[in-house]
Amino acid sequence: MPNATLPTSIDDVQALLAREHYVAERGLATSVYLALTLRRPLLLEGEAGVGKTEIAKVLATGLDSELIRLQCYEGLDVTHAVYEWNYARQLLEIRMREAGGAVDRENLAADLFGPDFLIKRPLLRALQAPTDQPPVLLIDELDRADEEFEG
Repeated sequence: MPNATLPTSIDDVQALLAREHYVAERGLATSVYLALTLRRPLLLEGEAGVGKTEIAKVLATGLDSELIRLQCYEGLDVTHAVYEWNYARQLLEIRMREAGGAVDRENLAADLFGPDFLIKRPLLRALQAPTDQPPVLLIDELDRADEEFEG
């Protein structure tokens, strides 16, 4: 990571968290250390107010990484979690090309569904983040999402 290095021990994790005013018991610090070292997700569950969301914020700050948050709720679907198309911008592009004269329909479709018209949502942003500066992805309140989304 360009601006921060990964902790090299469980004690380093506890120190990193303490610098951000987060007190973690050794078991949690061990889990964080292993998740960071193995580059695997850390899934936390517990009662409201015990610090699950806060540890993601603290890790992002302490590691100088971007915090990407996906707030789950009933009715959340893939377009709000992964990506969606910028329909207004696509329509504007179509109108501009029509006003400019002949429209190459074959290339138009390819252009309209390219990265310039894509709105990246949290999951896609996290997956496409640079590997030298991985973000902290916080998927909050997963239990509030519908079963279809959880699958």
